[in-house]
Amino acid sequence: MTKPVNNMLAKTSRAMRFVPQAVKRTVLTQTLGRVVPYLNTSGVQFETLEPLKVEVSLKNTRAVQNHIGQVHAVAMVLLAETSTGFVVGINLPTDKICLIKTADISYRRPSQGNMRAVATLTEEQASQIQQQEEGEVLVNCQVFDESGKEPMQANMTWAWISKAKLAAKRKG
Repeated sequence: MTKPVNNMLAKTSRAMRFVPQAVKRTVLTQTLGRVVPYLNTSGVQFETLEPLKVEVSLKNTRAVQNHIGQVHAVAMVLLAETSTGFVVGINLPTDKICLIKTADISYRRPSQGNMRAVATLTEEQASQIQQQEEGEVLVNCQVFDESGKEPMQANMTWAWISKAKLAAKRKG
C-alpha cells in the first residue's frame, strides 16, 4: 500500500473529510482553482480527490458547447487532462513537479449532456510516482456522458522530475 504524501493536494483531500457533503464539491473546486487558476474559468468541478482516483465533471452549458450543442471535444480533453494530472499530483512528493508528456484521445461517439472524467492509478503506479526521482506513468481515464456511455477514451502520460533538476535545465 502507498504511503500518504504530504503535499498540498493530499492535505486538501484529507481536509475534505471535515467539509459537509452539501458544499464539498464547491469548496474542493475553489481550493484547487487557486492551484490551477484556469480551472476557475473552465467550469470543471471536482467530485473526488483521492490518491488512486480523481473524478471531475463539466456541465453542458453554452460556454463549453460545440456547434451542435454537445460539450466541445477540447472541453472533454480538459476533463481528462485535469483528472489525470491531479491523480498524479496528489501522489507527487513536494520536491517534484509533473508535466504532461502525451495524450492519446479517441472520440467514439457523440456525447449527450453533462460530462465526467474518472482517472485512476494502481497502487503500483502511485508507489512509482512517490518513490522514483523521475519517471513517467500512463494514466487511464474514462470519460462518461450523461447517458453513462463513453464518447471518448483517453490515456495520458505524465512525467515527473525534481524541481531542482528542472531549474538547472532551464538555466543551462
